[in-house]
Amino acid sequence: MSGHKTFSLLGKKPTAEAQMKANKRQLNQAGRDIQRNRRDLERQEKQLELEIKKLAKTPAKNKEALGVLAKQLVQVRKQKARTYTADSRIKGVQAQQTSMQSNMKLANAMGATTATMKNMNQLVNPQDLSKKLKDFEQASAKFEMTEELMDSALDDILTESGDEEEADDIVNQVLDEIGIEIGAKVAGLPATHASSLGERSANKKTEDKELEEALACLRTNN
Repeated sequence: MSGHKTFSLLGKKPTAEAQMKANKRQLNQAGRDIQRNRRDLERQEKQLELEIKKLAKTPAKNKEALGVLAKQLVQVRKQKARTYTADSRIKGVQAQQTSMQSNMKLANAMGATTATMKNMNQLVNPQDLSKKLKDFEQASAKFEMTEELMDSALDDILTESGDEEEADDIVNQVLDEIGIEIGAKVAGLPATHASSLGERSANKKTEDKELEEALACLRTNN
């Protein structure tokens, strides 16, 4: 109650967390009060038991007093049992409050998560994003189609009818010119140079023959 009064005097409504802390302090204080009361009852119980034992030595003379003390002892023990019941209920309330506080923290966390998701939804418009993706897909398809058309048009332009025949004529002409130049050079070479070329050709044939024989030998051995 003290925590609630403090907030009332300040004119402010306590937050849920502050109220939970105040309730916890009150329950802890109540639990300590009950335990202190139980200890007092236990001392009374022991004192009554000692007095009853002392008077019980002469029961005939102290019958009435014994009856009174016995009733007091019964009442004290009942009151002590009530303290255990009250203490267990306080602990139960404390457990419920702890569980409630945990649930409140979870709810606050979920609330923060919800707020975050709402902010993200505001930043990201699904319809706008879908439209952008669709536009990109259409533009990409159009670009590919345009590229194919351009390639096809260029192929048609660069490979017009007669181009291949003209290219072949040019190649043949160049080869013919090269052949003529080579023939002219060969015709103008000295005889000694021609002889040298013949010797090189004969040596090349001999080397090729030796290589073929070596390869044949290797195959036979394998």
